[in-house]
Amino acid sequence: MDGSEQTAGRVPLTVPHMGVVEEVVVIEWLVDAGTLVSAGQEVVIVETEKAEVALEAPAAGTIDIAVTASDLEVAVGDTLAYITP
Repeated sequence: MDGSEQTAGRVPLTVPHMGVVEEVVVIEWLVDAGTLVSAGQEVVIVETEKAEVALEAPAAGTIDIAVTASDLEVAVGDTLAYITP
């Protein structure tokens, strides 16, 4: 299967562009994998060099966490999780 088949119908939660930041560190997931989340619900806290930022679910559905490790550096644009409506 290619990536498009694996993610068909799912909405990715990606690390957004935040100014000149190129990477963030995953600090804490606020939900567990398999949890039903609402669009706009804070689901993960990431840290930049200057601040901690809570990222929100881009859609309502069940969350499938792709990056589970805390203290892991993740590049801007990378997928942290998928939401299945």
